[in-house]
Amino acid sequence: MSINRVVLVGRLTKDPELRYLPNGTGTASFTLAVDRSFTNGNGQRETDFIPIVVWRQLAETVANYLKKGRLTAVEGRIQVRKWESDNGTRYITEIVADNVRFLESNRSQPAPNEPDHRRQYDKDPFHDDGQPIDIPDSDLPF
Repeated sequence: MSINRVVLVGRLTKDPELRYLPNGTGTASFTLAVDRSFTNGNGQRETDFIPIVVWRQLAETVANYLKKGRLTAVEGRIQVRKWESDNGTRYITEIVADNVRFLESNRSQPAPNEPDHRRQYDKDPFHDDGQPIDIPDSDLPF
């Protein structure tokens, strides 16, 4: 038995690129910037830039609703493709996504998986993610 499943949360590095194959099948690709959960020797977090591919209706939805910088969750499988070029055999490792979640609202148009009672705040509640939070002792329940 083998399992090939990946879940990522990160931000788009640019708007998705939507293309159609000659048979009419839609495909979109984008890159997700995902911070590592640990820091390097200099105390800084490193980021991986992971290529994502989506197909069919999901490709069109992604192209219509996702934009550069949007926080997004992707679920799918790892795929390695290879091809021949003038420089020899080339490889790419990418994620083929079968589920994409829009984790931030787009003020100009609601995402398809957002409930009607969208969040009422203007700021990203996780903008200080990874930073210490100052909570007064009087607010602690213990």
